[in-house]
Amino acid sequence: MRVMKWSIIALAVAAGTSQLAVASSQDESKGFVEDSKLNVKLRNLYFSRDFRNRENNPLGKTKSYAREWGQGFIGTFESGFTQGTVGVGVDAIGLLGLKLDGGKGTSGTGLFPTGSDGRSQDDYSKGGGAVKFRISDTVLKVGDQFTALPVFATDDSRLLPEMAQGTLITSNEIKGLTLHAGHFTSLTGQEQTNRDSLHLTQADVVGGTYAFTDSLSTSLYYSKVEDYWRKYYANVNWALPISDDQGLVFDFNIYDTKSDGTTNYAAYDGDKLDNRAYSLSGAYNIGAHTFTLAYQKVSGDGDYGYGVDGGGTIFLANSIARSDFNAEDEKSWQARYDLNMATFGVPGLSFMTRYVKGTGANVASTDNGKEWERDIEAKYVLQEGPAKDLSFRIRQATYRSSDGVYYGSDSIDELRLIVEYPLSIL
Repeated sequence: MRVMKWSIIALAVAAGTSQLAVASSQDESKGFVEDSKLNVKLRNLYFSRDFRNRENNPLGKTKSYAREWGQGFIGTFESGFTQGTVGVGVDAIGLLGLKLDGGKGTSGTGLFPTGSDGRSQDDYSKGGGAVKFRISDTVLKVGDQFTALPVFATDDSRLLPEMAQGTLITSNEIKGLTLHAGHFTSLTGQEQTNRDSLHLTQADVVGGTYAFTDSLSTSLYYSKVEDYWRKYYANVNWALPISDDQGLVFDFNIYDTKSDGTTNYAAYDGDKLDNRAYSLSGAYNIGAHTFTLAYQKVSGDGDYGYGVDGGGTIFLANSIARSDFNAEDEKSWQARYDLNMATFGVPGLSFMTRYVKGTGANVASTDNGKEWERDIEAKYVLQEGPAKDLSFRIRQATYRSSDGVYYGSDSIDELRLIVEYPLSIL
């Protein structure tokens, strides 16, 4: 799952279309080497998950917690494009994870591959490459890549991210309009090295985002995942300035998902899938403070299903740190508060807390399942000096349910300590 995804598309469009270019991106190409970029992100992650109910947790009755610590290296190389009508370039991804602490009795965090003996590997690595072509402002990429489409999004919530294999076309020929079309044949899981670890056979996606103004955008996407389901997704994002230091942001997301009747979905739910999942959020910002309220509902048959099409493919407001609140018939409310300390003279320091309560979940044990989650987060990013952009983050989540709504787990306390340092080498 991925946190606070619901406005990412609108933000990306606003950033990419803030001004009308006279010449196309390919016309302005400086060359294969001249426009190359090499970045390495260092990620140090301590992950602790305490299952408070030993009798009812996915690790089994003899194991009540999972705790591991690792160091990740996320390297990406992006060449420029050759000059001419058709530009050619290459991208490469190199990922390495090292275990710093954790034994057989504490495995199961999802940071590392786990062997048949239940012990996590000491290290693992994976990588890949892609070739890309550009005509005007349209790019075709073939090979390994990260994706952030609402119907096909790779997850990056652990030590190393998921990686997709396939073809993606991205077009920005019209101001304010971004179009995507893709064909993907496999996904490598976050803690896996096998290219087919998520059992994706084929996924086809198409859609786009259009910014009517700097403050209003909309998105529409479609996907077909072979042997699983087809999805429609729509989004409307509207930012309403009130004054220089006040504003409102409204965000609406909806998925319509239907399984194709094959047996593969049984791995998720055991039933045919035909549902709608939507969320509506409103955020009020005044100075350093942001207050957010959100409502989410799933209706129809089955939970909102995702994962084989990417662990980040849930652009709903109440998909948060631990639970997605996406069970069949579930309704959920969220209250959130953000504080930006830059206003008080400490730029780079921020705090967040939120509470989500879900009711009416139709699960194996009941048709009125209830769950709640409280998250607290503090983050600091260095603003200057030799370690500029080095970030420190602490995230704590408390989850409770009397009905085993989330994968049969009633009570979870979770802690993540994350240190990240992005290095720009080229």
